[in-house]
Amino acid sequence: MKRRAWLTLGAVVLGGGGVVTYATASPSDGPGAAGQDRRPVEVYDLALPGSAAGERKLPRTGTEQFSLVGVSWTGALKPLEGTAQVRTRSLETGAWGAWHDLELDAAPPEKPEAGMRGASHPLWVGPSDGVEARVAREDGTTAALPKGLEVNLVDPGVVTEAETRMSAPEPAAFVADESPSPSSSSSPDPTAPPSTVPQPPVTSRAGWGADESKSPDPSEYNADVKAVFVHHTDGANDYDCAESASLVRGIYAYHTQVNKWNDVGYNFLVDKCGTVFEGRKGGIDRPVLGAHTYGFNRESAGIAVLGEYGSTAASGAALTAVARVSAWKLGQYGADPSGSVQLTAGATQKNYFGTSFTSGTAYTFKRVSAHRDGFNTQCPGDALYAQLPTVRAWAAGPVAGLKIVSLTDAAAKGSTYYTKGTPVVRWSATTPAALIKRYEVLVDGRAVAATSGAGYAKRLALAVGTHTVTVRATHQSGTTTTTAPLTVVAETTAPTFTGPPTLALRTGTVNTGSVPVALRWKAADDQALRQVQLLSPATATFGAAAYLSNRTAKPGTAATWSMRAYDYAGNYRNASATYTPVILQESAAVRTGSWSARTSSSYLGGRSYSSASKGASLTWTFTGRSAAWVVSRASSSGQAYVYVDGVKAATVDLRSATTRYRQAIWTKSWSANAKHTVKIVVVGTSGRPTVTTDGLVYLR
Repeated sequence: MKRRAWLTLGAVVLGGGGVVTYATASPSDGPGAAGQDRRPVEVYDLALPGSAAGERKLPRTGTEQFSLVGVSWTGALKPLEGTAQVRTRSLETGAWGAWHDLELDAAPPEKPEAGMRGASHPLWVGPSDGVEARVAREDGTTAALPKGLEVNLVDPGVVTEAETRMSAPEPAAFVADESPSPSSSSSPDPTAPPSTVPQPPVTSRAGWGADESKSPDPSEYNADVKAVFVHHTDGANDYDCAESASLVRGIYAYHTQVNKWNDVGYNFLVDKCGTVFEGRKGGIDRPVLGAHTYGFNRESAGIAVLGEYGSTAASGAALTAVARVSAWKLGQYGADPSGSVQLTAGATQKNYFGTSFTSGTAYTFKRVSAHRDGFNTQCPGDALYAQLPTVRAWAAGPVAGLKIVSLTDAAAKGSTYYTKGTPVVRWSATTPAALIKRYEVLVDGRAVAATSGAGYAKRLALAVGTHTVTVRATHQSGTTTTTAPLTVVAETTAPTFTGPPTLALRTGTVNTGSVPVALRWKAADDQALRQVQLLSPATATFGAAAYLSNRTAKPGTAATWSMRAYDYAGNYRNASATYTPVILQESAAVRTGSWSARTSSSYLGGRSYSSASKGASLTWTFTGRSAAWVVSRASSSGQAYVYVDGVKAATVDLRSATTRYRQAIWTKSWSANAKHTVKIVVVGTSGRPTVTTDGLVYLR
């Protein structure tokens, strides 16, 4: 339904002294939330009467509810050489928004008919109930503005069941219309050739609420579809996708009731969530003649993305939908979306880049082109134009950016992965899943698992041995891409220890609660040893090359030293041994010569023996596998001989620049427990003969 708004005439005084007569629409009920009862589509036309030369204005004007606005004028082929701006009042908040420029480079019809009007692109502003507009000719020109200037408002109404629920339509409601919309045809109804790729889901005209009575003329058809032209519709990008059907309905009403065209100009429309809407009637699988790219409608289809993309990039979902529709339509005629084609110009003109076209002459275009490639317009915006190479690549294939991102339940050493045999391979690609037919996982060149294009991981079952693993992606076009191979070794043999871990006393400070020890082990693997862990009495992790760790042990307490060796596949083996450190005080030794007892909290156990007598000795007897002699050291300390099992083993100098207590200064270890004697003898070093001993520690 189209109607004129109820008008009240008035006047406003301009800054330059001129008077503009304006039309005021009857006020609505005021700002407020839109109801969700069914409401028909309405179009309101507000005249912009004469004013000062080269300028028209509409002051702030209350109106009926609308969501889309544009300006139009008499004469479909007459351009508006100037600027047009609008601002609107939000129905929800009652606030006036910022000024918006209207795009005035909309393509005229190739075959204008009586009554058709020139018009800007429609601008989606969302539910509004007030408008202000200004139109001025281009600076520096003397050309008059077109006659019959109007501000045109479209209320897309509430038409579909989904809209009455105020929620996004369910995916099931968005079904492809497999046959032409009911209509007669002014050209022979062509067959619908099968495509080389699947048809994407498309919301039919009935699905978005088209009023077919507004498009009574029969459909016209081209011979085929050689190219696709991509557009944007202009307007805000912050619409909710639940509003998309309303946007499409508003554009349809604008094209048919403002431009006076026989149908919406685009063959398809796509929202930012990737929903595809059927545009011009006649059958989505037929080569329907559209009105979208002046001079090149005869051999092409037009796809419009809802929104404005001058500086804002289109969403990935929108690009995916454009790629799918482009591939499907071109695939019906065996055309490669990444290729080029010769199109014959239907009009003499220039495009956005200044390229001249002469009617009847053939020119080269990319199969997926932009509106600006064929006509002098900024459409589809710089940002979306820059994204068209991505659309072409996604539509044509092969799958781009395919790579294996991880192999879990496996570990890598260099470029080789090791697993027990059931790793999970994960992959990714930059081509959207909707354009991918399947993924396959190949082991040694043979497909062993497959997923849909939405898949991203598979668990494998590998036989013991060395394998190559790759992932192959098949694009919907049939082209394939394969990842670089991974070398994967499946093995189930656990690492080995040459024996249990060994513990030996080492030099360092001895306390009644801890003695210094050295832990040693040796592990190996038939493929690749990864690490060795100490599990008790403390925890630690060591690299594959490690074999020694300096630690401490609690004297008088038996402790099990447990270790675990891992290979890169995750196989492991444990080894353990139990050791007990024992402290023998100096009083437990057999003495010869002169020794004096000393007491101090600095000594081990609070006591020590000291002697400056040459030949004085202390002898300890024990059963163990490692021993350490504990002394006090100072700058005046002397030397001592150490005998093991009656054989002189070392001459030890106790001298130290600083005084140090409870020092394990000499150690000796054996391969197994056995009975041993350790004897120390005072050398009687000249000038510093004194030797002070704190006892002996042994390990069993």
